[in-house]
Formats: sequence, C-alpha cells, structure tokens
Amino acid sequence: MNGFLNFVVSVTTTPALLVGLIAMLGLILQKKAATVVIQGSIKTFAGFLVLTGGAGILVTSLNPFATMFQHVFNAKGVVPSNEAVVALALVKYGTPAALIMIVGFIVNVLLARFTRFKYIFLTGQAMLYVSTMAAVVLISAGLGNGWLTILLGGIFEGTLLTVTPALTQRYMRKITGNDGVAMGHTGNMGYALSGWLGEKFGNRNPEKSTEKLNIPKSLGFLRDSTVSISLVMMVVYIILALIAGPHFVESAALSAGTNYIVYAITQAGTFAAGFVVVLQGVRMILSEIIPAFQGIAKKLVPNSKPALDVPIVFPYAPNAVLIGFFVSFVVGIVSMLIMLGLGTTVIIPGVVGIFFCGGAAGVYGNAFGGVRGAIIGSIANGLVLAWGPLLILPALGSFGANAASTFADSDYIVSGGLLGVMGKAGSATLIIFILAFLVVVLITSALLNRRDKLNAK
Repeated sequence: MNGFLNFVVSVTTTPALLVGLIAMLGLILQKKAATVVIQGSIKTFAGFLVLTGGAGILVTSLNPFATMFQHVFNAKGVVPSNEAVVALALVKYGTPAALIMIVGFIVNVLLARFTRFKYIFLTGQAMLYVSTMAAVVLISAGLGNGWLTILLGGIFEGTLLTVTPALTQRYMRKITGNDGVAMGHTGNMGYALSGWLGEKFGNRNPEKSTEKLNIPKSLGFLRDSTVSISLVMMVVYIILALIAGPHFVESAALSAGTNYIVYAITQAGTFAAGFVVVLQGVRMILSEIIPAFQGIAKKLVPNSKPALDVPIVFPYAPNAVLIGFFVSFVVGIVSMLIMLGLGTTVIIPGVVGIFFCGGAAGVYGNAFGGVRGAIIGSIANGLVLAWGPLLILPALGSFGANAASTFADSDYIVSGGLLGVMGKAGSATLIIFILAFLVVVLITSALLNRRDKLNAK
C-alpha cells in the first residue's frame, strides 16, 4: 500500500510527468495516430522539464541575492518559503498530506466536470503544498489525522484549486489573447487583486503597456528582454555586492574566492539565462498542451482548461515581471523595517517567492492598467506577501510557533488564515466552514448558469 501511495504521489507531484500523461490522454481521446500521441506527449513532458529547469536556474541565481540581502540588513525572523516549510511539515504530516492531495485532485476534476468552473489544476507541487497546509491546520485544530481530516482537507483543497483559477481568468484572457489556459498557482488571489486594481486605477490605453515603453532609438536594444533583464539585474546585484562587501561575498558560502563584482555580474547573467529557458519551455508547453487538452475537454470534462504554473504568463510581459518583482521587493523591505520598529514578528522578504508572485502581479496589473496598473497591483500584492504571513502563523499551531519559515503565497495566507480562525472556534465550526465553502461554490455555479440561460433567451 505504501509503495502504491508513493507511486501515485510521485506522479501527481511531478508536473512534467503529470501534464505529459494528461496530454497523452487528450490525444488518445481524439483518436490521434500513435506517432502524434508519442510526439505530443514527449514534447509536453520535455517542455515542462525545460520550464522547471529554467525556474531552477532563476532560483539558483536568486539564492545568493537573498543571502547578501540578509547579511546587509542583519535581519532575523521568519522567511516565507513554501518549499522550506513543506519540507519540515512533511516529516510529521506526510501521510495525511499525501492522501488529502489525492482526494483534492478527485474533487477538483469532479467540480470541473459538473460545475461551470472548468479548471483542472495541474501544478503538482502547489497541490502538495496546499494539502500539507490543510493537514497542518486541521490537525492543529484538533481533528486528528484520520479519515475525517483527509476527507475534509481534500474537499477544501479541491474546491479551492477549482475556484481560484476562475478569479484570474478574465485577466488571463487579456494577457494571453485566448481562453485556452488558466493560472494554476497559489498566488491567484493576489493576482486577481492586482488585476482588479490595475484595471480600476491604471491606464487602460494599450499604448501605456509596460511592453510599449517609450524607449529612444539609441536605446532600442533594451527592447530585447534578455538584454534589458541582464542589465537591470546586473545593476541590482552589483549594488548589493558592493554594500555586502568583498569579504562576505568572496567567502566559501558564496563566490568561493571569485571576485565579488565578477560574481555579481555572473549571477545576473545566470538569472537572464534562466528567464530565456523559461520562455522556451512555455512555448513548447503551449504549442502541445492546448491542442491535446481538447480531447479531455470534449470527452471527459467538457470545455475544461488546464491551470498551469505561474511562469506561463512571463513571456507575455517580461518588463511587467521586472516591475512587479522590484516593486513587491521594495514593499517587503519597507514592511520589514516597520515590523522591526513595531516589535512584531519580523517577516523577512523571501526573494524567490517575491520574484514569482510579484512578477506575475506586475503582469496582471499591466493587463488592463499598463505601467501604472502594474505598479499599483504590485504594491497591493507586495503588502499581502509582506504582512499576510503574520495571519497564517497562528493557524499552524505549535508547528508555526517553532518554524523559521512559513507559507508565502496569497492563497495560503487567506485560506489558511480562515481555516485557523474557524479551527480556534471549534472543530464543529471548522467542519461547517469547509462544507459551506463547497456548497457556496455549487450554488454560485448554479445561479450563474441560470443567469446565462436567461440572458440567452
């Protein structure tokens, strides 16, 4: 049993393999030739590996940035990092987390099949992180680690991962120019907020987009995203390296003797290289997964859409990604300094999480609001990322009290915080809340379907 469970969990938490199998199923349902099935499945699988490889390069280049940053500010506190907190939590909550994830995926597919929310969440690691959060919060609330926690956690996760892509889909259509793919990430609430604020307070003139900045002809080479990203990151890395000083940067923990300026330039170039790899992976995935998914949409879950990981939007607005990252990072630094002054638990900006969530927030804010929208949306998202972890820490019980890390993205913060509040009111309240969440989604779907039918008459 443990071997089978390990196999299932390994497949569902390996996005490249999961999406490759989904593509294979879609092509088989379309009765494509065996050669087409093999080609489409392998290219989707490889495309996701390219995407995750590029994301890994980005993370590798950002880690020294985070180390230098903490050295410069000499800050001690809690660093939001999904990967770190989940790794710690799985030691104690691994089995219920794995079972919750499986139940959650089943609930997601059923809701996509029978409601108007046609989003199948395919970001495996995010599924595992949500199930881990649910396990920690529910068990900390006194529900134990038995079947009730697994069932309720699965219902909560499946419902959450079905609904949150719907919050951002209006902006996804604007960003991508089609309705074929959705956002499958745990920052969706923050992205929806960024998109909404960008639309309300930004500049809707298409010429004000971050990708149409008025750059003089002499600086036209900056329109190449690889060049502009490299130069911007070089400036940032070099400034941080200069402040940190050669003695620290050239230590064994970082450059291991390489000149600190050369090291900073190399890390900036590595960041740009990772971005290029991500773009290539996105192109490979989209060229295969959308046609393949038509088989699933027609046969199993009519009109369904794949909800994919956050880098899927980066190629559409690379300038907005940089704006979102830097604005969110500055908000995080200012918030950290305020926390130090107030004497609260200090949330140290997690550079990796801020890059992905902040960068995406910039893209969403830019969708309808241009440069102004990207900035406003990123500020709002940055505030959520900076202060939100203070809300979820109490929900994690004794685990949260002793951890040096916590969940980072907006969906964990909001949903985990709500679960924690309900859990403190008692097990019965928590159970009612989770079931009510599912019922509200079902009723909302029915009412919206009815509205659409009336409007069609």
